[in-house]
Amino acid sequence: MVITYLGGEFVKIQFGDTTLALNPIAKGSDLPTSKFGADIVLSSLNHPDMNGLDMVSFGDKQAFAVTGPGEYEIKGVFIKGFTSESAYGGEKRLNTIYSIALEGMNICFLGSLNQTELPKEADEAIEAVDILFVPIGGQGVLTPAAAYKLAVSIGPKIVIPIHFEGLGDKDALKIFLKEAGENPKAETKLTLKKKDLEGKEAAVVVLAPEGR
Repeated sequence: MVITYLGGEFVKIQFGDTTLALNPIAKGSDLPTSKFGADIVLSSLNHPDMNGLDMVSFGDKQAFAVTGPGEYEIKGVFIKGFTSESAYGGEKRLNTIYSIALEGMNICFLGSLNQTELPKEADEAIEAVDILFVPIGGQGVLTPAAAYKLAVSIGPKIVIPIHFEGLGDKDALKIFLKEAGENPKAETKLTLKKKDLEGKEAAVVVLAPEGR
């Protein structure tokens, strides 16, 4: 599995011949975006900063779109979506938390969450998280301190912060790392196999936005 961060909350996950796009940035956003072909696209929030579904259908790849709660199975990838809350953009909005199972690993993508605890349904259903994507920018999503506290409570092996490049508090990443007591060097991509997770406990991985 190869994970790349594209700014905002935009994440690309590749494994084998399959590509997932999470919260792609739309053309109508003020954020710089990227265009590529994905097999599956997930959008947590109906906002141009996170709903650029058309940006990830390209060439012979027409992405299967998941835009809300429910259970899905696409190309051997198992996805569950759970309703949660966000205040991104200064108004109360519905946000979807996604649980994704692939290659023997469990991924949790919190999207634009601003609740300091997981909603009951998500909390009961999501377990043994290997990789957690958590928004840290504040201003309608979790603050850095609340993001780290929630991340630790979920108990993932790896924590990847999002919503700090181009969005939110400009010092969010620095504050988040201070909360975590870590200062890892930013990586351009994360390449993982299941065995690489052994012995890890809420280890923070910072991904530098691709092309920035």
